[in-house]
Amino acid sequence: MGVLANIRNIFKIPELKVRVLFTLSLLTVYRIGAHIPTPGINGDALSKFLTEKRGALMGFFDMFSGGALSRVTIFALGIMPYISASIIFQLLTVVIPALGRLAKEGEAGKKKIVKYTRYATVVIAAIQSLGIAIGIEGMSGGQFVQNPGWSFRLLTMITLTSGTVFLMWLGEQITERGIGNGISLIIFAGIVARFPNAIFNTFNLVRAGELSVFFVLILVVMMVAVVGGIVFIERGQRKIPVQYAKRVVGRKVFGGQTTYLPLKINTSGVIPPIFASSIIMFPATVAGFISIPWVQGIAKQLSPGTAMYTTLYVGLIFFFSYFYTAVIFNPVDIADNLQKHGGFIPGIRPGQKTSEYIYRVLTRLTFIGAVYLAIVCVMPELLIGKFNLPFYFGGTSLLIAVGVALDTASQIESHLVTRSYEGFLKKGRLRGRRG
Repeated sequence: MGVLANIRNIFKIPELKVRVLFTLSLLTVYRIGAHIPTPGINGDALSKFLTEKRGALMGFFDMFSGGALSRVTIFALGIMPYISASIIFQLLTVVIPALGRLAKEGEAGKKKIVKYTRYATVVIAAIQSLGIAIGIEGMSGGQFVQNPGWSFRLLTMITLTSGTVFLMWLGEQITERGIGNGISLIIFAGIVARFPNAIFNTFNLVRAGELSVFFVLILVVMMVAVVGGIVFIERGQRKIPVQYAKRVVGRKVFGGQTTYLPLKINTSGVIPPIFASSIIMFPATVAGFISIPWVQGIAKQLSPGTAMYTTLYVGLIFFFSYFYTAVIFNPVDIADNLQKHGGFIPGIRPGQKTSEYIYRVLTRLTFIGAVYLAIVCVMPELLIGKFNLPFYFGGTSLLIAVGVALDTASQIESHLVTRSYEGFLKKGRLRGRRG
């Protein structure tokens, strides 16, 4: 009853009600579009062929598109080209001084970078869609294409690229006028949409005698444990004590209190696995549709559960954990702000020593967070892959789903609390991630 009462509180705040309904409406549009077939393709036959022949690799990509890729619908590429473009420009802001200066120019500079990211999204989506179109033409002698040739290729490029651009626009609208991060919610909706199918497949395996009920119970316990671990780590913080010196202004004394500088264990949130998946998907998406033996070999090596995939995935998770943390958290700025306001960390000299101390603590926390992300994303999928279960139960999907749900719930929580309504948690509040 308490949870239902809290959900009812959402609709008592007009602004929050509008934002929630707006978000749900756009996500519904996304799910409808994920079932609209691409013109000129025998979608049902192709979907059956891809599902049977591509196995875990196709399922891994399908997780992020909500099944749109295996059906080759208008949203087959999903939002991943936009994420790939975002990664490229975040890296370029570090490498190219001109882009770095743009990023520091405030809102105007960020708008220019967003514009460049959109252009790059179109280019990446066009390249991937052309590769998919050529690959589909070559499958099984072209039996899945009604009118092969450049007319089909151009039509497929326009359709899939437009679908990605539309999804990019939907995500931006949700972020601006809805609740939560739009891009993350689109990925979340795609993952959640696959859960019922995975549960149904598991039930069929049990009914066919390929899985025992006892093993399914163990699987459920493992899922609950993974979700509990994700929630625990995502809300975990390292609180650095900060003391403010007393200042006397006239007859009043200001400062002197002790506060904390909270550093999250996983500062980067779900960004590293999303970025890492996007990097792996960029070449493998096209490779999965091309029937050339050596290209198929590359696609097979990049399938979940292989040594190359695991090594590359873990390495990218560590890289983006450190990179994204460095982008959104600057120890020098924090140390300067503390010094300007008369704050200091007990036992640490203000200024450079403080920034070095914060950087050292943050580096250790980031390592712990990266190890946690790697374990959650890789280990369950390796274990489950040995039993040929629907890998949508894997750690990557659970991590993204739970992480995005926590972020969105924290935003709803803040709206409820600021208007004196009881939030989702009685003994604490959800802590959202930065960035």
